This record gives sequence, structure tokens and C-alpha cells, in this order.
Amino acid sequence: MHPILFEAGPVTIYTYGAFIALGAILGLAYMAGQGKKRFGTSYDQTNSLFIYIVLAAYLGGKAFFFFEDPAYYAAHLAKLFGGNGFVFFGSLLFAIPAMLWFFKKHGIPALPMLDVMAIVACMVHGFGRLGCFMAGCCYGKPTDGVFGVVFSNPACLAKPLGTPLHPTQLYESGFIFSLMAFLAWLKKRKQFDGQLFLTYLIVYSAGRGLLETLRGDGERGFIIQNIISHSQFISLLVILASVFFYVKLKGKGKLLHLN
Repeated sequence: MHPILFEAGPVTIYTYGAFIALGAILGLAYMAGQGKKRFGTSYDQTNSLFIYIVLAAYLGGKAFFFFEDPAYYAAHLAKLFGGNGFVFFGSLLFAIPAMLWFFKKHGIPALPMLDVMAIVACMVHGFGRLGCFMAGCCYGKPTDGVFGVVFSNPACLAKPLGTPLHPTQLYESGFIFSLMAFLAWLKKRKQFDGQLFLTYLIVYSAGRGLLETLRGDGERGFIIQNIISHSQFISLLVILASVFFYVKLKGKGKLLHLN
């Protein structure tokens, strides 16, 4: 595709980073507007929260990436901390406790704010997957179907070049933006605080588990070789934990309505 957006002398702007930045700007704007309107948070608080999330997401994404091949990355730390190589679930699972800590420190209602963050996550992640498509990473398996996309740019990360591949990046981006639209619809109909965030975790994890069957970058590793990938295993754990909290919070919501 088009991994490099443009070059200006020694400066190279990568398309992946540009899409991430676009999603982050939109997400930050939504987070700031909703936070001020609903919880009275200042823009300084929003900016601080955003910085904490970015740092936690970076560390989590790199930590989970390291554990895909610990022996290799322990011997090649420069490869680990290079521009490429993140695991989304690592970023997500590190960002959650960082957000909860920040909410508690600043007296922000955690569950309602997590509902806001579900839509923010969709914005950033959806545009991020478009960036993946332009970079050629997170590519799919070869296909003879009508949706097959051929990557020919040697700078792309997709393999093999010149062969129609499932555009799993576009599948996932479309899925995430559809999920975001559903969450926006659910926002005014939710039965309890935290419902949007838990719905996001459950639905995204289920969809991600299915999309993994079409991914072609098998070097990311498997829990059971060629059967259950690392991401599918994490998806299952996230679904189980999220369903537990969903049932628990929904039950509390019903009790509050009865009282």
C-alpha cells in the first residue's frame, strides 16, 4: 500500500502514525467534551489523562509484544523498542488500571467515564487499523475471494507481496467503527454505568477472535500451534472477565431501580 505518507528532507512521516494521530485527536476531543459536560473535568485533567493512557498503552503494547518471543527480544532490545511491534490487548490491559487510578485520584466517576472511553478507544483503534492497512502489517491469509488485496510495495510489511491477501485490517476497522456506532446508539439506552465499556470489551474480543482465523502473520505465536493464537486466548479471558462484571453490575443496577 502506502507506508510512507511523505518525506521532507530527513523527516519521514509514516501513514500508520498519521492515522493513529488522527484517531487520537478525535478521541481526545470527544473525551474532553464529554468529560467537561458530564463530570466537570478540566482540559488540563483531560490532557493529563491522555498522556497517562498513551504511556500505559505504549508499555503494555511493548510488554505483550516481548512475550511473543521473549528469548529473541531479550537479545535484541533495539528491535523491541523500534517503531514497529505492538500488541493491542497489551495496550488495552495496561491502560485500564492507569485510567482507574487516574479517576480515583481526581474524583472522577469511574464507570460512567469508562463508558466514554469505550467510544474513544473505538476511534483510536479504528483509525489505527486503517494505518495498519497502509503499512501492510496485521495482514491476512492468501485468498482467491473478491476482497483479496495485493500488496506490491517492498516497504510494506505484508507477506507475500504480489499475492491477494485478506484485508484483515479493513475488516477489523469496519468492525470497530460499526461497534462504535452501536455504542453511540446504546449510550442513551444503557441500563447501568459501565455497560458501554463492558459491551465494547465483550463484542470486540469476540470479533477479534474470529478475525484471527483470517490473519496471515502467524509469527506472532500460538498457545496451541495453528489452533489458538495468543490474541484468541487473551480474547477469551477478556470475554470471561467482562461477562462476569457485566452480570454483576447489571444485577446491582436492578437492585437500585427496585429501591
